[in-house]
Amino acid sequence: MAAELAAGRPGNLTPEQEEKLRQLWNLIFQVCRVGPTAAPTATDAASTDKAEEDPKRAKKSRMSLFSRSKGKNEGSSDSGSTQAAAAAAPAGTPPVLLNLGKDGEADKYGQTKHFFETLANQTPESIRDTIWSMVKHDHPDALVLRFLRARKWDVEKALIMFVSTMNWRAQDMKVDEDIMRNGEAGAIELEKSAADPQAQKLAHDFMTQIRKGISYVHGHDKQGRPLCFVNVRLHKQGEQAEESLERYTVYLIETCRMLLQPPVDTATIVFDMTGFSMANMDYTPVKFMIKCFEANYPECLGTVLVHKAPWIFQGIWKVIRGWLDPVVANKVHFTNNATEMQEFIDLKHIPKDLEGQEDWSYKFVEPVAGENDKMKDTTTRDSLLKAREALYKAYEDATLEWIAQGGEAAAATEIKRKREELAAKLRDDYWNLDPYLRARSYYDRTGVLLPGGKLDWYPSEKKANGTATAAPTTNTAADDVD
Repeated sequence: MAAELAAGRPGNLTPEQEEKLRQLWNLIFQVCRVGPTAAPTATDAASTDKAEEDPKRAKKSRMSLFSRSKGKNEGSSDSGSTQAAAAAAPAGTPPVLLNLGKDGEADKYGQTKHFFETLANQTPESIRDTIWSMVKHDHPDALVLRFLRARKWDVEKALIMFVSTMNWRAQDMKVDEDIMRNGEAGAIELEKSAADPQAQKLAHDFMTQIRKGISYVHGHDKQGRPLCFVNVRLHKQGEQAEESLERYTVYLIETCRMLLQPPVDTATIVFDMTGFSMANMDYTPVKFMIKCFEANYPECLGTVLVHKAPWIFQGIWKVIRGWLDPVVANKVHFTNNATEMQEFIDLKHIPKDLEGQEDWSYKFVEPVAGENDKMKDTTTRDSLLKAREALYKAYEDATLEWIAQGGEAAAATEIKRKREELAAKLRDDYWNLDPYLRARSYYDRTGVLLPGGKLDWYPSEKKANGTATAAPTTNTAADDVD
């Protein structure tokens, strides 16, 4: 029997949470100039004319919507940004108090600064494009709600985190345009024939991590969450370049996102500490991983299992725990044997090398010729993207209508139904587009990730039982908050 849908997800929001979601969508649309705010005003036109003469003025004009709050000795405080947002808000939207002068206030990763830099340096259209490229097969509300839950329903902080993440994806890591588009086959090509020795080394280091199976995703836990295994003993500090470690970390997280099926929206990480020594300890990639989950992939961690940690890890854990958000730290559990691990994973799905019953081990399957041929078909890709753009627009229009109706239950019922239908269409549509945008991975080649986003984790079970084996429909626990 499927468990009750966890709180704070689409379909299970309190009236207060739904109002917060409306407010955040309203602000996102203001940032992206979607809806009534999209039409340029006379002031915008004048700013554009002057921007042609002075590029610095163009950057400043993009920041006018969310101007940074000034201190007490600098005149106006939060009222300027609040008034600007209110003036630009679509008619009928609930007022949202903006107080974006929160630099340094529990801002562990400097996201407020990144937020303003993004508004200054990126166009509204580019931010919008990055948002929709991140949505992929997600329900758009589910993605936005991750940021609200991570910021404890503080709309302003969620907006800052959301926009900062979009900048990180597009400008810092180039997640969709580089990492996922090139994938394993692209790295192998660079590994073999790159003219630049540095690019060749980075590609080699990237593929080394994949081929050695330092980390991989296989199976699911009792909650239906994908299991990411990390074999810590296989990593040696200094063997791979830091950039390649970061690139692979993002690649693995993004690939794991492909393996999430609603209502499951988080993953479980198993750190296998068998044979761990200080030669395996590397704080730099650990810090990067923590930052990824806390700053750019909120609400993606369900549980972390640290398995068979030796006594020397006790001091290391004290250091790492100090870096973690307390909510994330509380998701970490230590296990010493398969019996203890059974609290989280069925014994039949625990690999034999961890004293479980599953006779399976990781072996990388190299890319095959032609597996990414659809990515060369730019005509079909562009046609699909154009059709998807129409779906984005329809969802945005329906959301603007939903915002305008506010909490009027009778009026909102029909538009909410329409938004759900459009979200379902977006999910199905993504899988038609996926082969034209994302290079095939180990999980595609081995039949784990099937066309249409279906999963087949345990084909041997299916063969033995003569029936399809699907992940449990149990949902992520309600307290899965990063």
